[in-house]
Amino acid sequence: MTENVLIDSPKAPASGVRWSRYVPLAVFAVLVVFFAVGLTLNPRIIPSPLIGKAVPEFDLPAVKGRKLGLSSANLRGEVSIVNVFASWCAACRDEHPLLMQLAASGVVPIHGLNYKDKPDDAAKWLDDLGDPYTRTGADVSGQIGIEWGVYGVPETFVIDRAGVIAYKHIGPVTPQALNETLLPLIRRLQQAAP
Repeated sequence: MTENVLIDSPKAPASGVRWSRYVPLAVFAVLVVFFAVGLTLNPRIIPSPLIGKAVPEFDLPAVKGRKLGLSSANLRGEVSIVNVFASWCAACRDEHPLLMQLAASGVVPIHGLNYKDKPDDAAKWLDDLGDPYTRTGADVSGQIGIEWGVYGVPETFVIDRAGVIAYKHIGPVTPQALNETLLPLIRRLQQAAP
């Protein structure tokens, strides 16, 4: 009697390409593309979801030693700038002389939103460096800054007559940013029909 014995034969190579071998390579290629595109972007251009929307409702007391506080109601009726600053912010010190010059020119009212600062430190900073602000708001807790979408200080917002945020500048205002972006926008908004 003969027995039928089944012998496993070596498997023939599968027809077609084994795509699973190339998945890590494909993932790596996609990451390289994202990284390369990211390197070409300007880190100061961060889209704000508040552009084109009314400023958040708020009412803050003035920075210590100042008389006029800052509220959302103060940002309606004329084109203005809101500058988010703090005494502990080195970049705020860099832009401060430019804000002083802009305030002296009378082109546009500048309001200061003092972000997460100690009252005495903020007052001393403005006393020592000069106060370019028409109004100041002391946001000691940082809650109002969060509602404005503040990523860090300094940040500067251009507000139109209706109290709508027209533009957000991240980082210190430079002469180039002021002359090429902020002032042309401010002039256009000021010339627009109320």
